[in-house]
Amino acid sequence: MDWTWYLFSFKGRINRGKLWLGLLVILCLMIFLGMLAAIAASIFGGAKSFSFGTEDIFLILDPATYRSISKSDLIPFLAKLIGAPLFAWVCVATSIKRLHDRDKSGWWIIPFYVAPGLYDQFEDRLGDSYLLMLPGLVAFVFLIWGVVEMYFLKGSPKTNRFGPDPLQPIDTRPRWDQQSEIEMVPHKAGPPPV
Repeated sequence: MDWTWYLFSFKGRINRGKLWLGLLVILCLMIFLGMLAAIAASIFGGAKSFSFGTEDIFLILDPATYRSISKSDLIPFLAKLIGAPLFAWVCVATSIKRLHDRDKSGWWIIPFYVAPGLYDQFEDRLGDSYLLMLPGLVAFVFLIWGVVEMYFLKGSPKTNRFGPDPLQPIDTRPRWDQQSEIEMVPHKAGPPPV
């Protein structure tokens, strides 16, 4: 398998199993990077606990984060600065390829993941109101729909506009080569030999 295409490209199709494998790869990378950050923090000093989350993406984009970094928080922040965009890219790339397998455009990632993620990030700033429960309910419905659509339903069984079926058996027979065939010499038009 071409791991560069699988983890970083937005073109093509992958099946459910490869999407679950992508989540496993992200989890293993998170554990590895977390262990490196914990080891570096124990050597150079700093916080011993470390975690990754979706809020890390917004944390990296917030200018107030850079002003409030202490020396002890530098190593975990650098790990998050490297890890969060990498994990987000791999997650989005595999999810878009899975949407392609369902014969949907990659733009469906916005209602399935981005909109619920944004609502989750900013829900504490919205206040309490029955009117504001409606966007929360819509975000929840889209999130559940996206999880069911991508992680549990089969892909389109035939070739679609995004490529061939990833579960289709691959023909490993060599292609027919006309030059290697034996030439048949035609019979002469005449009476048979006696």
